[in-house]
Amino acid sequence: MAHFTLCWELGGGLGHAGRLKSIALPLRARGHRVSFVLRDLVLTRRLLLGLDIPTLQAPVWLHRTAGLPPDQASLAEILLACGYLDADALAGLCEGWRALFQQGRPDLVIADYAPTALLAARSLGLPGAAVGPGFTMPPAGEPLPPLRGWEAPQPERLRATEARLLDSANTVLAAHGAAPLARGAELLLGDHPLLCTWPELDHFGRSGGGPWLGPNLPQPAAGPAQWPSGEGRRVFAYLRRGVPESAEVLGALVRRGCRVLCYMPDVAGGAPVPVDSPLIHYASAPVGLPAALTGCELVVSHAGEALVAQALLAGRPLLMLPHAAESFLMARRVAQLGAGINAMGLPRPRDWDAMVAALLERPAYSEAAAAFAHRHADFDPARQAEVLADRFEGMVS
Repeated sequence: MAHFTLCWELGGGLGHAGRLKSIALPLRARGHRVSFVLRDLVLTRRLLLGLDIPTLQAPVWLHRTAGLPPDQASLAEILLACGYLDADALAGLCEGWRALFQQGRPDLVIADYAPTALLAARSLGLPGAAVGPGFTMPPAGEPLPPLRGWEAPQPERLRATEARLLDSANTVLAAHGAAPLARGAELLLGDHPLLCTWPELDHFGRSGGGPWLGPNLPQPAAGPAQWPSGEGRRVFAYLRRGVPESAEVLGALVRRGCRVLCYMPDVAGGAPVPVDSPLIHYASAPVGLPAALTGCELVVSHAGEALVAQALLAGRPLLMLPHAAESFLMARRVAQLGAGINAMGLPRPRDWDAMVAALLERPAYSEAAAAFAHRHADFDPARQAEVLADRFEGMVS
């Protein structure tokens, strides 16, 4: 049997760990040895509780990088801010990953937004596979695409930052006698890239290529879907209290008479509610999405990839409040589908009441979401996990 080491290095939230969990389970069921190397061992503990899979701390960048533009224009600039600006600093991170792999002796390194894990694997001659949505899996054989396509092109800046990224990475590889990288995308794609999305939800708008394996969907939470009593339209909201627009959209929903089931992690943790109304029920724990999505007519979120995919698979339109490049690109894709509104792409002052009314009253939004659900009605997350396991086994056979 083979040893698979599943790695997460960059990015926040539990989606990365949830994806790796869904991959680990079928591999272990087939008798393989599985281990985790994760960015966060605290927030993931409950998610992974009871799996009895060895879990180690990932080597991650802990320092502030000065001198970079405030708005990151490409994945290269994201990586430069995470240790890739300086080859000597990157060498330290790479040594940490190399030591983990030398101790664990994996047959395959599986990376979810873990470029330095793939870099270390390359330096050791280990095969590396990458999984993830479009954002962390840029087009192969091309320069890293811009993340802020709504702004004026900056080709010189994009070329310069990717060249700096490659210089750091290739300096580290050269020190270990490993072959250099030709493009920045190779840092994120590894030897075996597996794109876990569909063309409609690809952050970079690719239409060809593939294979398109569909999104990795986390196992449903156990929290009940409890709606305020009354006759108003049901809306499910998954928002962050610290985002000012969250209170604005909740206020618009209340004015519309909607009954809102809202999960806000910080409110669930004891923070004051941003809008106090009998029409809003704030869940005290993560809500079971199948019940919430079946029972609602509209979803409000910050355009995280997993929730967007699940809402569309349930045929529900979305009102989206993205606050990062990744989620903004996702919101643009949903808006292009006609299945939602990207509120942050609209000029200020934003008419929240008009957006809520449009999504609830104009059938075109629900029809576009229903059409998406129909196109992917045969998607089975459990089957997808088995397909991924088949592919990983093929990489080590």
